Amino acid sequence: MTGENTETNELFEHFRFEADKGQSPLRIDKFLSNKLENTSRNRIQSAADAGSILVNGTAVKSNYRVKPLDTISIVLPHPPRKLELIPQDIPIQIVYEDDQLLVVNKVPGMVVHPGHGNYTGTLVNALMHHLKDNPLFQSGEERPGLVHRIDKNTSGLLVVAKTETAMTHLASQFFHKTTKRTYNALVWGEPPEKEGTITGHIGRNPKERKQMTVFPDGDQGKNAVTHYRILENLGYVTLMECRLETGRTHQIRVHFQYIGHPLFNDNEYGGDRILRGTTFTKYKQFVNNCFTILPRQALHAKSLGFVHPLTKQEMFFETELPRDMSEVIEKWRKYTGGRD
Repeated sequence: MTGENTETNELFEHFRFEADKGQSPLRIDKFLSNKLENTSRNRIQSAADAGSILVNGTAVKSNYRVKPLDTISIVLPHPPRKLELIPQDIPIQIVYEDDQLLVVNKVPGMVVHPGHGNYTGTLVNALMHHLKDNPLFQSGEERPGLVHRIDKNTSGLLVVAKTETAMTHLASQFFHKTTKRTYNALVWGEPPEKEGTITGHIGRNPKERKQMTVFPDGDQGKNAVTHYRILENLGYVTLMECRLETGRTHQIRVHFQYIGHPLFNDNEYGGDRILRGTTFTKYKQFVNNCFTILPRQALHAKSLGFVHPLTKQEMFFETELPRDMSEVIEKWRKYTGGRD
């Protein structure tokens, strides 16, 4: 929302709300801050000062009190950006495909679906090209076929629905936590137990909106459960297998940070600096070399299991670790092996 002079420009409606019949008098800035996620009251007040908030077609100030059945519009001098899904011929690794679904092994660095800052080059853009004759991918849906996602810099398995039936069945399995998913993660240090469970509600970090955080008391966020077991101790880092009982945003990354073992080279959760080891220059150089080989968090969605929406058969898929992770793990094996 801008403070541009709107009198000489054409105005475009970005949002429209209708007040209920039973609406009690409420300041319009409060009314809109309840309706618009991620928009501050100050920003709404600035929009009102700029003449961008109309009630029944007339500009109002931020202290206007909303009445029953008022029509509230937010108008701006530029058209709203429609998220246009552009089919792009981007190579993707398809592990399995039939008439109902496909399973993709996503490369690190690929965003799953278009959004702010990533309108092209995503997995959805690639799927729009691969499935250009599929009605679901011509429906104008913002996230066609997606029933779950993995982070941009996490690699690994993702199932994509090709029909409405598959969408419904697969989404239900993810919702009811009947899918089977394991991840491999390289973490700093070694958790005290060979096997364990990390719990703690996960929600958006109030101090840093791009990050998630753990609320141990459970009064905020959503319940999150991660089971883990140690696969290999590599001295100052450990290779873990993680099994998700819930699927919260950044769950593995934030849970391991919470217990003091951030993922190796996770720049959002503190794993992109040397957290264990020696002060020797050679060691620092070794770790920095590993960071260069693996310029992302060391996390891979290794296996995925679900029930096929039509055949009702159990489906299970597993992938090898991507080259960047396996190369760094091998370097650690050699480094710690050479210390004895």
